[in-house]
Amino acid sequence: MMNTVQLAIADPVYESALREALSRSGPWRVTSVEQPDPRQHGVLVIDEYALDRLPMPLCCPERVVLITHKDAQHLSRAWNAGIVSVVSSDDPPNTVLLAIMAAALRVPKSRVAAVPGGISPNPPSPAAPISAQQPPNSSKRPKS
Repeated sequence: MMNTVQLAIADPVYESALREALSRSGPWRVTSVEQPDPRQHGVLVIDEYALDRLPMPLCCPERVVLITHKDAQHLSRAWNAGIVSVVSSDDPPNTVLLAIMAAALRVPKSRVAAVPGGISPNPPSPAAPISAQQPPNSSKRPKS
């Protein structure tokens, strides 16, 4: 299954390195955007400039990977927005790639319905009827 990633990063060199890391790591559909669209399915990788342009509150902050500076103001903003994946702008692309993979695991799988109490993707089958009227057959003979 192809995962979609929207990249909204102002630094073209960093964005290019991240795009290259994604292309080597697996089946990613990567689009570069100026304005990320949270209504689109997939992961949003944004910097603080793109975060400024997003409407608050974020509809799915668990799908967002924020690349920002390690200062209290930026980290507090991410926390208040509900973003759980925050990486430093000084981190190498491979570190950001791990955050993207984690965010992709948190993207709801809309095509697969959850089965309550089970892990099978198949719907539950009806239980076999058990009659309480007849005792089970026993191979033992009654004592005489």
